[in-house]
Amino acid sequence: MGLKKKTGSMKDSKRKLVTSIDPKSPISEQYRTVRTNIQFSAVDEDIETIMVTSAGPMEGKSTTAANLAVVFAQQEKKVLLVDADLRKPTMHYTFNQTNTFGLTTVLAGQMTLNEVVEPTDVFNLSVLTSGPIPPNPAELMGSKSMQRFLNEAKQKYDAVIFDTPPILAVTDAQVLANLCDGSLLVIYSGKTEMEEAAKAKELLTAAKGKLLGAVLNHKKLQSSDYYYYYGNK
Repeated sequence: MGLKKKTGSMKDSKRKLVTSIDPKSPISEQYRTVRTNIQFSAVDEDIETIMVTSAGPMEGKSTTAANLAVVFAQQEKKVLLVDADLRKPTMHYTFNQTNTFGLTTVLAGQMTLNEVVEPTDVFNLSVLTSGPIPPNPAELMGSKSMQRFLNEAKQKYDAVIFDTPPILAVTDAQVLANLCDGSLLVIYSGKTEMEEAAKAKELLTAAKGKLLGAVLNHKKLQSSDYYYYYGNK
């Protein structure tokens, strides 16, 4: 049921999907490195649900989540990218979609996953936008509806990637970390303070979430104008 049509009136998002636009670029290669590191971290069990967060705002978590979803889809995996930032959602801008319905609509039982999920221009990649911003985001993250949603999504997709709010700002990411198979912490080079990164890691650990590693974002290479993205355990 196609309810969220693409709109040409929206401004181009600043969050460029470099892995789709320029898959042979050094940045795209680093996203593939992150993907490989995640897969190698799954020694005993598959990593099907991944949560992406950061310590603070404007550190590149949404860009990382979107590009990571693309490289997983390029591996011929059926991927669902979920905008679980129910406070300041951005994925509908990134993929030029409206946000009338989405994750909150599904969690409220008003519509089904199949009714609100939208395909993208990237083969095998679908997006579930946030939907209307609710008054109780953290409660929705920890609800039985979210658990049911996760179970359904894992049955229909090979990988489900969540973009969540910064973990130091609100508790949403902590709640979801406990439900996902693994979490990625995005760190902005030269901006994220060491104390903030350490506190973010501490909160993820306290939430009993599996920290897959960190992604160092916006680190310039000496011999290139490209930024360097790196995933490390």
